[in-house]
Amino acid sequence: MTWREKAADSHYQTAVAIRDELQSGHVDQARQGLEELIDALARSDRRALRSQLVRLMVHVIKWLSQPDQRCRSWASSIRQARAEIAEIQEETPSLTDDVVKGAWDRCFDLAKDQAESEMNQPCALKLLTWEEVFGNDYRI
Repeated sequence: MTWREKAADSHYQTAVAIRDELQSGHVDQARQGLEELIDALARSDRRALRSQLVRLMVHVIKWLSQPDQRCRSWASSIRQARAEIAEIQEETPSLTDDVVKGAWDRCFDLAKDQAESEMNQPCALKLLTWEEVFGNDYRI
């Protein structure tokens, strides 16, 4: 199994394997493993950020598209997703707002598809603004 495969499979097992390589004096192997582990952790954090952004956008789309069906759970999901994104950014400072903006269009497309499926109707929204997603206060 390659370091990349190991890192994709289990971060913990990869760290243990790196430790074992170091204890055996195989510094170059450990270095390769560490580089793959760092890359895998970064991918995982970016994936988590995108997942929360899609979740947030889905509920904002539903909120804006179906005003007569607004509910506390949508408002709660919006607040929770915002908090999760802020926590991910705090724990991984390299995941700045610019990274969020870089994933914006792709996440919007995914969110729109999911929202349309959940609403069982097409969504008329062509885009979401930063203010709509992160600024507006959604409360009932």
